[in-house]
Amino acid sequence: MKIAVVGGGAWGTALADLLARKGDFATVSLWAREPEVVESVNREHLNHMFLPGAALAPGLTADGDLTAAVRGAEVVVSAAPSHAVREVMTRARGQIGRGALVVSVSKGLDPERLATPSCVLADVLPKEAPIAVLSGPSFAREVYARQPTAVVAAAREHAVAQQVQQVFSTGFFRVYSATDVLGVELAGALKNVIALAAGILEGLGLGHNTRAALITRGLAEITRLGVALGAEPATFAGLAGMGDLILTATGPLSRNHQLGVELGEGRRLEEALAGRAAVVEGVNTARSAVTLAERHGVELPIAREVAEVLFHRKSPSQAVADLMERELKPEHWR
Repeated sequence: MKIAVVGGGAWGTALADLLARKGDFATVSLWAREPEVVESVNREHLNHMFLPGAALAPGLTADGDLTAAVRGAEVVVSAAPSHAVREVMTRARGQIGRGALVVSVSKGLDPERLATPSCVLADVLPKEAPIAVLSGPSFAREVYARQPTAVVAAAREHAVAQQVQQVFSTGFFRVYSATDVLGVELAGALKNVIALAAGILEGLGLGHNTRAALITRGLAEITRLGVALGAEPATFAGLAGMGDLILTATGPLSRNHQLGVELGEGRRLEEALAGRAAVVEGVNTARSAVTLAERHGVELPIAREVAEVLFHRKSPSQAVADLMERELKPEHWR
């Protein structure tokens, strides 16, 4: 079996390394847009740009030619940043076999059409292509280090999700199965916005009371939007929802949390993003989430305030004050 991982960022690289070390597959190829990533993986078995210091599986190869990387692959892992999935996979589709299993591991929303990554893939790939998503609390660095991790694979047909389980599961990487594709993807995208907010609170010097309230109410508004769009409520209490939210809102390896800290300390968005090689998905998702919620008549007060801080230069302290002084409501509301 040939596996192609499309996207040479930290997450794509960690998954490619995991698959290559399983030894169950004939070849595992990593496509990267950046020539320096391709060169460093092939010459030194390292991805200096996105996963520095992590020695990769000797059998893992990198390719700068997208069509060559995916040609003949029985499993294609779509790991490009969410805003690039449409462009990248449109270029790749001519070489993806009709029966190839396509697994999306991107966490975000298409900024133009407000679509989840699996919907983007369904738009650009042949209709018969089986598409699944893989999500959950999983820092790339810790997966690379083989720390016990649990995630969820979701597909509309349960048999497809079970197939993903078999491909990815190892003794340290446990994959559960599900069929609520929409809920898993919305949870994975929207938690990045709440993680930005959590970082902002830390940058302001606020403590555990505030963080606990934010995570709880953040999960409530993620669930509110997800259910309005047709997702299953229970999904948001699982690995893709609560699990990934806790990790990303509290873990020091979270790019979204780190960016939030800098914003809370007074840096402007442009300054905080300057020099970062990796995409911070929560930035684009904040704008998309607010637009999507307005379209469906759903209130996302935290996401709205994060967007105000990001794009309208609202002071973080004023955003917190405005959240706290909103009209009083019951805990469970729509």
